[in-house]
Amino acid sequence: METRVLGSSGIEVGAIGLGCMGMSHAYDVDTAVEAESVAVVHRALEIGVTLLDTSDVYGPHTNEELVGRALVGHRDRAVLATKCGLVSDAIGAPSRLPGSTAPGVTRNGRPDYVRSAIDASLQRLGVDHVDLYQLHRVDPEVPVAETWGAFAELVAAGKARAIGLSEVTVEELEICHAIHPVSTVQSELSLWTRDWTDDVLPWCIEHGVAFLPYSPLGRGFLTGALSGREFGSDDFRGGLPRFAPQAMAENQAIVDAVASVAARYDATSAQVALAWDLAQGANVIPIPGTKRLTRLEENAAAADLVLAADDLAILDALPAPSGGRY
Repeated sequence: METRVLGSSGIEVGAIGLGCMGMSHAYDVDTAVEAESVAVVHRALEIGVTLLDTSDVYGPHTNEELVGRALVGHRDRAVLATKCGLVSDAIGAPSRLPGSTAPGVTRNGRPDYVRSAIDASLQRLGVDHVDLYQLHRVDPEVPVAETWGAFAELVAAGKARAIGLSEVTVEELEICHAIHPVSTVQSELSLWTRDWTDDVLPWCIEHGVAFLPYSPLGRGFLTGALSGREFGSDDFRGGLPRFAPQAMAENQAIVDAVASVAARYDATSAQVALAWDLAQGANVIPIPGTKRLTRLEENAAAADLVLAADDLAILDALPAPSGGRY
């Protein structure tokens, strides 16, 4: 697989990464089988999907533990990324949305918390360092410079090779980058979420910072597999505005347009959605999540799909979705 670089860190990863959250948190949790998730991680590393992304809030904690078990004997092939900064008050609460303002999830950017959080993550993951440590969300009660200074200390201590941020403004990036190089920015980016393309993504391109789109498949909606779907209590999409029945019906036009483009390439809609992300810049590394081997290989194949300019223009012109992200 083509490789891309995590900013100034120089760390090379496959052009498409793997989001591990859904293996034990948020999406259809009752269908998750650890043995299959472990097999997905192993196969990902075999085919060049080397960036594995998790967080201490997923579960909370259980997702890091799962990834840690999957990496036994395979650590040297993986580029391991995790996060801190969001704190959940309950184990196994899929309706409590990471990064949202939902009850039960709070932000913590205090330096002492950052220092203790990475030690706890390293213990759960069973490693002595992570390759990428990310601030999941900025804490409005703590100056971001103080939080980022603690992150920089972790690099100096050898606990993280590189550090990144998630869902931040250009102003926050400027503050942090002046203290220690920002290697990555992780934010939602897809054919129905383009909030960052006007300012943050151009800033990343200009400063050589990798951009890691999470939910590049629109939480599965852009694949076309969720049309008419009703979500159970173990799947937080049921509480999101874009997944309300009326919004899903209105957003079907986006799915149909993506499918039309995919048909011209004998590709899947998921592959087209990922190829669009990859086309946004050589620094863009989408991290679609899956706990299924078939979906992993389908997603990985998108790295070889190059969309023609005319088709990119069609996708760029898609209407805004009905409903907010959260």
